[in-house]
Amino acid sequence: MFTESLCEVVQHNCNIVDAKHAGNFTLCIYLMKMREYCRWDKGYSYTDLLSKEEVGEWVTQRESLWDELDQQSFTPIEINGMRFDPFDTDAINASLQPHGLVYSGGIGARSVPHFFLGKLDEAKKFDDYQVVIAAEECARDLSSPPAMTLQNKIFIRKESIRRMLWEKVQEWQWHKLENAAGRAFSYYDFKQDVNAALDNMTDVELHSILLHERGEIETAKHLGKGWKTFLVSVSSARLDLLLRAAKDFYADTLITLPELVQQHNQASIHFYAANMSPLRKQLCPSFLQAYNHWHETNDFSVLSHWLEEGHKHWSDVCRHALQMHMDDSCEPEIEQYLENSSL
Repeated sequence: MFTESLCEVVQHNCNIVDAKHAGNFTLCIYLMKMREYCRWDKGYSYTDLLSKEEVGEWVTQRESLWDELDQQSFTPIEINGMRFDPFDTDAINASLQPHGLVYSGGIGARSVPHFFLGKLDEAKKFDDYQVVIAAEECARDLSSPPAMTLQNKIFIRKESIRRMLWEKVQEWQWHKLENAAGRAFSYYDFKQDVNAALDNMTDVELHSILLHERGEIETAKHLGKGWKTFLVSVSSARLDLLLRAAKDFYADTLITLPELVQQHNQASIHFYAANMSPLRKQLCPSFLQAYNHWHETNDFSVLSHWLEEGHKHWSDVCRHALQMHMDDSCEPEIEQYLENSSL
């Protein structure tokens, strides 16, 4: 009863987030995410076929609910008679620990809040930060990011990773192109057993996601608190995307890709290339050149050499953009600098 009522409150807050921010997605992405949101809400497996009528009715009902919640404020979280601000993640998790649950409430890209509640799978300590892994979720929002770093804690959501991978698999299966995505999926037997393949790929990519979040923590230390203040102050959506892309490259050339290359983790390197957004391809075409060369030759030294150049480049770009902000450069000027800083 306790878990059920807590799930309802957290889901209510997730619904408020969706009411305010679900429109941020393009129509194609929105419809795909809503279909998978319907699958999760109704408890269907990934192999179950969803009828257009059922999904359409669910979407209509959910959008009607959002219309009612658009102007509402988040509800406090109540546990054992104590009330918590929904963003007080540490205090909430301290109270949830005896119940085997994990909660997260934080702010993501473009200042969009994210909440989730799920079963605690594992918690472990690394140096000066903690990794908390959640399994099955009972409350989530539409976006449902697979990972989030809050101060010195990394929250990894296995169910969200699994769902994200399934969306990528479905997207690739529509066209079945000979590309990085297809190469990554070829390491898993999606033809024979979708669920087993998703489980295996989730375990592998969880490691990659953890590496990226570690990179985020380390680069945040290098850049200092001014970077976070900088991001919060940005009003231009394009500049926000450019800054986050540059910071991601900085994190990934520091920890993620060096680890994957050292481990010869071919599946994850293919998947990393597959997830390069158009903006990232524009900013870093040299990575794709190095990736293609590596794919053709299986020569990991190609990637290692690129990483040396890439790490210095993106470290310098992030530091210079931050310095421009501290020197009161206008946003269009910083944006132009980043646009011209491709590698």
